Amino acid sequence: MKYLILVPDGAGDENIEQLGGKTPLEVANMPFIDGLAAKGEIGMVRTVPPGIAPGSDAANLAVMGYDPTIYLTGRSPLEAASIGIEMSDTDVAYRANIITLSGEGAYEDLIIKDHSSGDITTAEADQLIQAVNEAFADDEKLFYTGTSYRHCLIVHNGETGFDLTPPHDVLDQKVGDYLPKGVGSEFLTEMMRKSYEILKDHPVNKARIEKGLNPANSLWIWGQGKKPQLSSFYDKYQITGTAISAVDLIKGIAICAGLDSVDVAGATGTLHTNFAGKAEAAIREFRDGKDFVYVHLEGPDECGHQGDMEGKIQCLSDIDSKVLKPIVAALRADGKDFKVLEVPDHRTPLAIRTHSSTPVPYVIYDSRNEKTEDSSRQFNEKAGIAAGTYFENGFELADYFFKN
Repeated sequence: MKYLILVPDGAGDENIEQLGGKTPLEVANMPFIDGLAAKGEIGMVRTVPPGIAPGSDAANLAVMGYDPTIYLTGRSPLEAASIGIEMSDTDVAYRANIITLSGEGAYEDLIIKDHSSGDITTAEADQLIQAVNEAFADDEKLFYTGTSYRHCLIVHNGETGFDLTPPHDVLDQKVGDYLPKGVGSEFLTEMMRKSYEILKDHPVNKARIEKGLNPANSLWIWGQGKKPQLSSFYDKYQITGTAISAVDLIKGIAICAGLDSVDVAGATGTLHTNFAGKAEAAIREFRDGKDFVYVHLEGPDECGHQGDMEGKIQCLSDIDSKVLKPIVAALRADGKDFKVLEVPDHRTPLAIRTHSSTPVPYVIYDSRNEKTEDSSRQFNEKAGIAAGTYFENGFELADYFFKN
């Protein structure tokens, strides 16, 4: 038996006037998942528990079957695991974005323009992280290069009780309104402020500006947490598995759960990722004997943050035709029994350009147990609500998928 979980990150949305009151999932050209839905099961699921910020950390833990109220210790520690950082029990990891600030005047008066610095390349970002380390690294703290704009700061014997804001939650807002808060957090604010002076005239950013690209001219520090302790995925479900994602967070969850993680050349976490390469990697993992593959696509989320409606719709269409369709075709060609779960980790509504905790739709298809075809069963919010099936605790959907 083979199990596929496909996660179009941030795919869920709200009704949009320009789309005639429909959502991107309703408008996108997704005949393949809708075909599976017509012969399968649909419904809604709350992936982010009440009281927890609607981040991809909590949501993807839930989709993989882990209760975020128990297992979430912070976003950055999971990313640190992906990078290969060995954390002690007293270390604190922070996400260190390199972002684009615009405007003039004092640092506090600048505007948070772009949380991803125009999807800066990892090679460019590495040069900037090296410059940051030259200025700030010491026996107590060190920065590590991650992927694109997503990087990591490790502080030995650190504290976690600071109030830190994700930059994608406060786009187009003034820096000064969202700087770190809490006793002892001043060193983070000082590094962020000084990083602007270090990075704004760095050769990497001068070259980006000449090309008309957003410069990565400031650190933004958030997502703190201590070393995670996930239970074994194999012990939970007695199956072997692999995660495929361009995002360090997802790789980190997989590693901490004892799953494998596969890197795909050209996987960027954007609309322009290597969709075909991810599908090929999933097929290869199945054919090499893995029971389960978790395929995560970041593109819809990034388009949501950027307010790119057309990009989000196109990304959803590409996931359907270039990722899901070939994987399922290969499983059928191999004569394998299989189950598919497609579910967003959370909504990233275009209207607010950040995550929400509103429940998301899901589709489950079982090749051994096709239902009588019903075209009203589709992969979108309205159909999921109309179906009447609802999981209040997101992690229970995975239990249902694997054990039912």
